[in-house]
Amino acid sequence: MVTLEDFKKVELVVAKILEVREHPNADRLYVLKVDTGKETKQLVAGIRKAYPKEELVGRRVIVVNNLQPAVIRGEESQGMILAASDEQGLSVLGLDKEIALGSIVK
Repeated sequence: MVTLEDFKKVELVVAKILEVREHPNADRLYVLKVDTGKETKQLVAGIRKAYPKEELVGRRVIVVNNLQPAVIRGEESQGMILAASDEQGLSVLGLDKEIALGSIVK
């Protein structure tokens, strides 16, 4: 079980996708540039099969902002975009209102 204190360590913030490019070494991955309100970060996300690039640019999403960076198939990822999936596919988590970039998800 995850305690409330453990959960509070995860920094979930609103970010805007600025750029999307196909990962050069993986057909299921995108390399995204996102604006977190304080900085621009690069994320690697396994959402390529679910979304064309054009549908993602400009979209406000929820990201894990304080995840330890990792190199995924040769590209650095400085966070994680949140998504849900089931047998019908994948859906990136977003917002139903215009919320400021960097806003904390509680």
